[in-house]
Amino acid sequence: ADYLDNGNNKMAIQQADKLLKKHKDLHCAKVLKAIGLQRTGKQDEAYALAQEVAALEPTDDNSLQALTILYREMHRPELVTKLYEAAVKKVPNSEEYHSHLFMAYARVGEYKKMQQAGMALYKIVPKNPYYFWSVMSLIMQSISAQDENLSKTMFLPLAERMVEKMVKEDKIEAEAEVELYYMILERLEKYKEALDVVRGKLGEKLTSELQSRENKCMAMYKKLHRWPECNALARRLLLKNSDDWQFYITYFDSVFQLIDESWTPPAEEEHSLEGEVHCSIEQAVSFIEERITQESGSSRPLRGPYLAKLELIRRLRLRGCNDEYKLGDPEELMFQYFKKFGDKPCCFTDLKVFVDLLPPSQYTKFIRQLLDVIPLAAAAENEVALPGDIKALQQHLCVVQLSRLLGIYHAMEKKQKLAVVRELMLRYRHGLEFGKSCLKTELQFSDYYCLLAVHLLLDLWLEGEEAAVWQCLTLLEEGLSHSPSNAQFKLLLIRIYCWLGAFEPVSELYSSLDAKHIQHDTIGYLLTRYAGSLGHYAAASQSCNFALRFFHSNQKDTSEYIIQAYKYGAFEKIPEFIAFRNRLNSSLHFAQVRTERMLLDLLLEANISTSLEESIKSMSLSPEEDDIPWKDLRDNRDLTVLFSWDPKDRDISEEHRKLSLEEETLWLRIRSLTLRLVSGLPTLGHTIQPKNSEKTAENGVSSKIDTIRALLQQLEAAVDSGKKFLEQKIQYPVLGPPPTRMAGFFSNGSCQCQTSLFYLVSDIYELDTNGLEDSAEIQERIGNSFKSLVERLTDLFNKCKGDLIEVRDGTLKTHPNLLENLVFFVETISIALWVSSYCDGVLRPFKSNLQKKKKKKKESSVAMPPVFTHFLDYVTELQTLTSNVIDHIKGLEIILTALKLEELSLKDTLLLQEEKKFTKTVQGKVQSSYHHSVQEIGELLKKRLDTIKKLKI
Repeated sequence: ADYLDNGNNKMAIQQADKLLKKHKDLHCAKVLKAIGLQRTGKQDEAYALAQEVAALEPTDDNSLQALTILYREMHRPELVTKLYEAAVKKVPNSEEYHSHLFMAYARVGEYKKMQQAGMALYKIVPKNPYYFWSVMSLIMQSISAQDENLSKTMFLPLAERMVEKMVKEDKIEAEAEVELYYMILERLEKYKEALDVVRGKLGEKLTSELQSRENKCMAMYKKLHRWPECNALARRLLLKNSDDWQFYITYFDSVFQLIDESWTPPAEEEHSLEGEVHCSIEQAVSFIEERITQESGSSRPLRGPYLAKLELIRRLRLRGCNDEYKLGDPEELMFQYFKKFGDKPCCFTDLKVFVDLLPPSQYTKFIRQLLDVIPLAAAAENEVALPGDIKALQQHLCVVQLSRLLGIYHAMEKKQKLAVVRELMLRYRHGLEFGKSCLKTELQFSDYYCLLAVHLLLDLWLEGEEAAVWQCLTLLEEGLSHSPSNAQFKLLLIRIYCWLGAFEPVSELYSSLDAKHIQHDTIGYLLTRYAGSLGHYAAASQSCNFALRFFHSNQKDTSEYIIQAYKYGAFEKIPEFIAFRNRLNSSLHFAQVRTERMLLDLLLEANISTSLEESIKSMSLSPEEDDIPWKDLRDNRDLTVLFSWDPKDRDISEEHRKLSLEEETLWLRIRSLTLRLVSGLPTLGHTIQPKNSEKTAENGVSSKIDTIRALLQQLEAAVDSGKKFLEQKIQYPVLGPPPTRMAGFFSNGSCQCQTSLFYLVSDIYELDTNGLEDSAEIQERIGNSFKSLVERLTDLFNKCKGDLIEVRDGTLKTHPNLLENLVFFVETISIALWVSSYCDGVLRPFKSNLQKKKKKKKESSVAMPPVFTHFLDYVTELQTLTSNVIDHIKGLEIILTALKLEELSLKDTLLLQEEKKFTKTVQGKVQSSYHHSVQEIGELLKKRLDTIKKLKI
């Protein structure tokens, strides 16, 4: 066992063998040996050995634990349940084995059996937790039941009765048990009863979370629309803590609900269960004013009351009231707020919500007013006035962010914008002085100046200023050198390098972000969208692996979380874990990565290192199966991960999210159907059958071609939907979701090529079943397909021609679309080759039959059917075309190597010496990345060329 713990598996196997020589039937030694075998990659031997022991139904703890570990490593949790089922039969009174059995069921989600195991445990050892494990398993049955009705009429009422029995017998001990009771009542929509539980004696046990009782009461009051109670409770909690924002929102919601219902407090008794109720705007106004007065006396300044006043003004305006309640002028209130909190980084995000209250004509005046109160000092007359300490710097930064948000920078001319960029960078470099003592992992105080300067330059780039994008990269790389763990710099660099078509620097940037766990799903798209499409195949494989490893381990990990939740009685977390697992399983990104990863593997291996058939088999792909949950796809991408200070009309909207999800789903459908069509090729394998025999339908081959034809129709439909979608010509905000590769796929002709290749498969299949005799028409059709395919592929190649990087007036210009076209070309030619090898498989037997006939008849002139010549010409032309592309790529490599970037200077000599160093680095990175792409594409095409050469019938 020690050897196994230290990872020395071979020694462990040897030691186990020694032991087994002496004691032939030592179960535990056999299992430990099996673990050693499993870890050295001998899965089959390990499994056989484990089953040998399991068949003896061991009951000693060591063997059971060791087998559990082994099965877990084999990803076969269902075998653990069998193991403990047998053990429990032999030792029916063991609390330990029963609880292991319960946990084993929990791993595989067998809720009904969990319920039974929980009760069996409770019978042996009447401990509360076991009883409630059983109750929770009923709730899980209700959650997982497809039939809503069943869960409301059977599982939940049964759970409720089980808990009530414990309540009546006064056996409720722990907080978790009360939580569980509350959860059941809430799911049964018995809000009144749930409220009674929380407010009653049982509710006293709810102590682990702050305000746990109050929050639960509030939730129930809202469900029951009991606004007086909502209001009184929120008011009471705000008197305790006037900085708790959620209760301000509830307070306002309830006040306005009560006004709309014209509610009046009863004359005699209490206003409500929770005490006094406010039901008029006057009361709300004076309540907020009191909070502000009270705050001015507190030891540390609180933001809540001031923001609550702005929130109240916002709501009154929405209801059409102007200033009849004398709450003051929003502009003045925001100015006062800035004076109080301007040196806090949160000041900007606080005010961002309320800028709509300012009339646009006041924007510039408002900003000037704020600038006037910041203590800045200029060294000389016409120099920039700079802050003397971090407080003043924060205040100034806040104003700059507000200027961007109010669209003041957007309205400027190019010259003004460049002046602002210069000023911001000057302030950025000056601010670095305050951060000299910062650790590597801390951000510099002035980092946002640099980011805002880059945003302004991006505006200029989008307006057609080519050099601006290089300046963006330069400034970001400089920023990153001072603040190496600034994620915003890295994310923006990733986006810009990808726009320029350079993927190489991105891999390193992304891995330095050190994305953890769920982030592989929320920001992984930044990486996986571009890796393959820019020709970095190795990096694409790796980035898909990162993501897939996370998605696959999520399955296993979630089971562990659920088990921990049972052990510690954190019942309310269990449904959350299950929802989390489902959300990840139906993740759009997960489906995309799975599909692209398989297409990529086929591209790199099929018919190169292994046959297409073997590759497809190893992925267990089949054309009939579709494992993507189309109806439930969840878009888990974080599209606001890049900071943006843009005004609402330029920022990413709900509409953009919807459209992006629609586009991603359409593209995924096209990719997934392409993959399934390719996976159908080997299933059409040549089966020698007499021409019209009845058998063809039975042996399944004819149904295989039907599958392919059906998929082809679906592909046509998906392509049509895609084209319709693109007609809307949607422009996402520059920092919003990146568009898919769909537009390029249609415009460069890859789509038409790939579809006609699959139609060709259908024709060749027809030729295969009809034979060569009376099939002149099909043969001609196939010949024409070959001709038009070569023309289309040549067109596609023409769209890849041109310089990838050119120098124009001292500025670099990259052409990432040419690179994407090249990548599509490689993919399309690969599909063409897989289809050709299917043709080859069909035509070869025909040819050898003809040659046999020729020998029999001893005639020299048995006419060769035209399809052979067509095919030979086609293969020869493919070979020539591929050789031409390879030569073109060699040419590109030479040009890229010879491109002397040293001579380039951005003609705008705004750049300081310091910046020039970074510009050189940036351009070098882009050049090297393109070189790398072209090399990988060239290597792959050479391998493909070798497979063409084998295709001579």
